[in-house]
Amino acid sequence: MTSGNIDKSLVLNALRTVQDPELGKDLVSLNMIQDLEVTGSKVYFKVILTTPACPLKNKIEKDARQAVLNVPGVEEVEVDMGAKVRSDGRERGLLDVQVKNAVAIASGKGGVGKSTVAVNVAVALAQSGASVGLLDADIYGPNVPTMMGIKNLPPQNGKKLIPAEAYGVKLMSIGFLVKRDEPLIWRGPMLHSAIQQFLRDVEWGNLDYLIIDLPPGTGDAQLSLTQSIPLSGGVIVTLPQQVSLEDARRGLEMFRKLNVPILGVVENMSYLELPDGNRVDVFGSGGGQILAEATQVPFIGSIPMDPTVREGGDQGTPIVVSNPDSPSAKALRKVAESVAARLSVETLSAARTPQIKFVD
Repeated sequence: MTSGNIDKSLVLNALRTVQDPELGKDLVSLNMIQDLEVTGSKVYFKVILTTPACPLKNKIEKDARQAVLNVPGVEEVEVDMGAKVRSDGRERGLLDVQVKNAVAIASGKGGVGKSTVAVNVAVALAQSGASVGLLDADIYGPNVPTMMGIKNLPPQNGKKLIPAEAYGVKLMSIGFLVKRDEPLIWRGPMLHSAIQQFLRDVEWGNLDYLIIDLPPGTGDAQLSLTQSIPLSGGVIVTLPQQVSLEDARRGLEMFRKLNVPILGVVENMSYLELPDGNRVDVFGSGGGQILAEATQVPFIGSIPMDPTVREGGDQGTPIVVSNPDSPSAKALRKVAESVAARLSVETLSAARTPQIKFVD
């Protein structure tokens, strides 16, 4: 089929030379090229990425445009960039809606900024255009509502709870359901029941990403969650110091034992930048990178110490909203992009792997 003097097959062949660097395949093979049209010397097409948070979006657009401009006779190229998040293919029976990817943010110990990372990753993904939910599964320290600036759930509509919403993110937390400052002294069965209710009895709607803020450690809550909903992947948050690394290693190995793909290690509070430009390694340096290398998982970001991160959390305005151009916000946005990219890679790998079914 031709339009004018330019054959569409020549355009497609040119686009076959353009690869998605994360996925390692060309745009045509990945079915990313849609609505290709040729009118005279002008070529129009859409590139549908696997996530709106693609960190290499601009490079892919530039490379695709240049490849088509190299086709003889092409003088003008119009490219529309879009995205459609792909599902990891896992069945999530407790949810009667589609959650394409479920990601747990974990740490081996408390106080490392795990909830801060979870909140900002969720908001950054929503800012990119994705449909995002945030489940605060930190039963003993449900701080996410404070960090998101929400005090109450909306009125219930029918049999299901309506999640709160802020910054484009749907949110559910035990913090909405108990009195402020009331201690939760729960054993395993109660934890398991609560987590199942958060999944089954909440009107999440269809989500591209469900970000789950796990409590610290490797106990009942983590086990209940992984038993209740198949996870697309897990992220480990640590500080650079040795004590934090030892606990983070335990959290990482927990994911491995539960067959949860590890998307990467994040090092929080990596350094403090002084007004004169010098850096102080308050908690040491390089620990997250060392942990990632020792366990052979990706290292996906270092986040500097920044008082405005704490202020934003206290005031209910995540740093990616309150100060999006700050080094901390940029680092957290990069973590969100890396998580999205790793999920796309995991989804493609799963699609290539034959599924083995065991029959009794």
